[in-house]
Amino acid sequence: MFQNSGTPKFLTVAWLLMGSAAFADDRPNIIVMLVDDMGFSDLGCYGEEISTPNIDRLAKNGVRFNQFYNTARCCPTRACLLTGLYQHQAGVGHMVGNQGHPAYQGYLNNKCVTIGEVLRAADYKTLCIGKWHVGSARGHWPLDRGFDRFFGCPVGGGFYFRNSMAKKNRFLTLGNDEVEFRPGEYVTDLFTDYALQFVDEAARGDAPFFLYFAHIAPHWPLQAKEADIEKYSGRYDEGWDRVRDQRYQRQVELGIVDPAWGKSDRDSKAVAWDSMSDKKKSDLSHRMSVYAAQIDSIDQNVGRLFELLQKHEAVDNTVFMLVSDNGCSAEGGPGGFRQGDKTKRIGTDETYASAGLEWANVSDIPFRKFKTQTHEGGISTPFIVHWPDGAKSDPNRGRIESQVGHVIDIMPTCAELAQATYPATYND
Repeated sequence: MFQNSGTPKFLTVAWLLMGSAAFADDRPNIIVMLVDDMGFSDLGCYGEEISTPNIDRLAKNGVRFNQFYNTARCCPTRACLLTGLYQHQAGVGHMVGNQGHPAYQGYLNNKCVTIGEVLRAADYKTLCIGKWHVGSARGHWPLDRGFDRFFGCPVGGGFYFRNSMAKKNRFLTLGNDEVEFRPGEYVTDLFTDYALQFVDEAARGDAPFFLYFAHIAPHWPLQAKEADIEKYSGRYDEGWDRVRDQRYQRQVELGIVDPAWGKSDRDSKAVAWDSMSDKKKSDLSHRMSVYAAQIDSIDQNVGRLFELLQKHEAVDNTVFMLVSDNGCSAEGGPGGFRQGDKTKRIGTDETYASAGLEWANVSDIPFRKFKTQTHEGGISTPFIVHWPDGAKSDPNRGRIESQVGHVIDIMPTCAELAQATYPATYND
């Protein structure tokens, strides 16, 4: 694993680091996709009932990790992933506010080198999409930290439509220039639109590309396209107690969870489903339908991305990694919070709500606790790696890997895949 001694010791898991030869055009393209607030069980290939066929297909032909970890919080995980350092070393020990100490200054310091800087020095085309959240002020955005192209929100997330973006005082930029977010556009789709543009341009060149794609989804607020929400209408009427049990059984059957780990009890703050009124059950069932729709939309857009790679005959030599920044969020407590127009059905851009603690207790099954907490439910993440060229000689594609790993391992792994040099010092 990574050791902070100037030279990283790389994560070496079976075929993950096989296949590169000379520093030449046969080096792989690399895509690292980070999702936001998604729990350990929130993909079909990790035990959930939400439709994620595109991601499941990648897992079937790749590797799923069941002991991979993040930092339990948004900004610190991003700092670790982008630098290969612990978050305090990088200057983002908590969130993006400056707390008056170098470890908590709230933006990546100038002594750490980013994955964009390392791979660009190795002649990769470096692309960044989505939520940045490791430096809010100009001068600390992706183009300042090694990326050739950027589209997204440099100062945080928490929105899906134009109205909710305005509520959070957020904005979108192409490069460093603010762009209009038009009414009716959905941010998960919009991020992918620009990712497709960037990748299409890069794939027509001679150099391999690196894409860091950081989704806002499925972080609250609960907002999704109506057609996606309707796919899950009524699916959660049986309640969180039954859905939680069903997910755990699927996890055991899939081999994602060792039965010896056991299943955590319902959280002590969670309300029993059968104790609530029918009106309350209907509201909370619908909230989970919107959350499911947000994840479904991620999967649809993964499919769009791989269709483009297929067009360029680039699937086989593209390394794809998917990971979450922390466990599922229990923000809003039991039953979740609700703001905005309370006459509107949750899920539109006029509403602003969370799914609540009980559904987070489902998402993080079999573990206890949630985002922000360093229990397994806060720090455990799905981690999927797909690389057909690297797996050609592996008879066990689709396997579940139990080696312990951490987001800090992603940077040095990408550097080795790219045959890039991670510098012993930077800006000294």
